[in-house]
Amino acid sequence: MEIEDKMAIKELVDVFSILADKKDGMAQMALFTKDATVETYIGDKLATALKGQQQIGETFEAFLKNFETVYHINGQQVVTLNGDKASGTSYCLTVLISDNDGEKTKQTIGVRYNDEFVRQDGKWLISARKSEFMWQDKVRL
Repeated sequence: MEIEDKMAIKELVDVFSILADKKDGMAQMALFTKDATVETYIGDKLATALKGQQQIGETFEAFLKNFETVYHINGQQVVTLNGDKASGTSYCLTVLISDNDGEKTKQTIGVRYNDEFVRQDGKWLISARKSEFMWQDKVRL
């Protein structure tokens, strides 16, 4: 069962990224528990703190609309299982392309997600996420 649970959690994190690439923040909220929290840090500074599916979905939806293209590449992931709970760390390379009045920019971000997961009704969900934007590079295209 351990392998299946780890695969399900990996898929959960990957689906989150795929929905971000589709700019569908409202669909992302279904991947979180109703009382989930998401904290985003840029460096060591807290940039946003969200609580609950609705606020998470609405905030992600609004953020993603700022970009012409959103592209995630998920890398290594380590998950520790503990019954119907789990914790994990995942790495992600995120590319955001925006067009501001004809001036295109590409922002590349190295992100580390520290997640807490819970299995509810046989399905793994994110109950808490700490997103660490570890580095960023922005260039004009």
